[in-house]
Amino acid sequence: MDFVKQYIVQTISSAANNLRLSTGKIEVVALLREAIAKSGDLGQFIKQMKKITVLSTFAIRLDEIYEYLTSSPVDLFRLSDKIRDHSRFLIRDLSSMLDMVNPYNFQMALEKIENGETNPDIERSITKDEISIDLLKGKVSYNTTEKPVDRPFKSETDIEKENIIFEEDKKEEEDFFQNYEAEILKPIKPIDSMLKRLSRGEPGDPDELNGFSKTMINNGELSAKIGFDIIANMHQVLAKAMLLIKTRDLMPGRDVMESMRACLIVIVAVVRGKEVDITSYLNRAEEFGREIQSIKVKGLI
Repeated sequence: MDFVKQYIVQTISSAANNLRLSTGKIEVVALLREAIAKSGDLGQFIKQMKKITVLSTFAIRLDEIYEYLTSSPVDLFRLSDKIRDHSRFLIRDLSSMLDMVNPYNFQMALEKIENGETNPDIERSITKDEISIDLLKGKVSYNTTEKPVDRPFKSETDIEKENIIFEEDKKEEEDFFQNYEAEILKPIKPIDSMLKRLSRGEPGDPDELNGFSKTMINNGELSAKIGFDIIANMHQVLAKAMLLIKTRDLMPGRDVMESMRACLIVIVAVVRGKEVDITSYLNRAEEFGREIQSIKVKGLI
């Protein structure tokens, strides 16, 4: 993947990590990233996106980033700061776009763009006859063989039914992320307390270190599954550091403890969506992760 594509894919990933995304929205982000990576002419791809109403505002934002990268030399010394700025720049419009599409009609849009067929037909809503909802299994399947036909105006009853359905879906998403947030944040304070004890020179409890490392591994895997790469990485770093402290391959000095606390701070800030600058903590946590990467953990958990 060339630099421009890699840069834009990274900004989209970073912006998405700041949103609470359902499984469907995560799939849309994955489709978008893949389409950008595989596009032959990225400038033309973005131009075609701008012709589609539900994608146009977000595409305009992408085009501004694309112009920045291609119209003048990029200042490599400010690259990390710039990519963070561009990621924040995309968050609102990415969120709005994800509210208007689903994996099915977004895939249709990508196919139209690929085939050079961008036109109003692509912007239509999916009719109710194209969606088969299995209420018993709780699954949604799409009928891609049926062609769109004219429909009468919806009755008030139909509109109310749809509102109820979407309200339930929204509640399920909110419940999921509330549960996810609670699960991720639950061990943070106990781990922070343990790190403070270790920084004071108190001996670490092997069972406690072992238990917390397992929790970090599990929560990291959960975060990775739903696309929260930064959170997942912080959990992986913490899990390995705890195991290394347990085996005495890493000494729990003040610098090590502060680096591990930086990982905790990044997790909490991202999960809670805190609008504060955590650049220094993220840089310290990532540098710490690189430092311990080459150290092998003795034995298994």
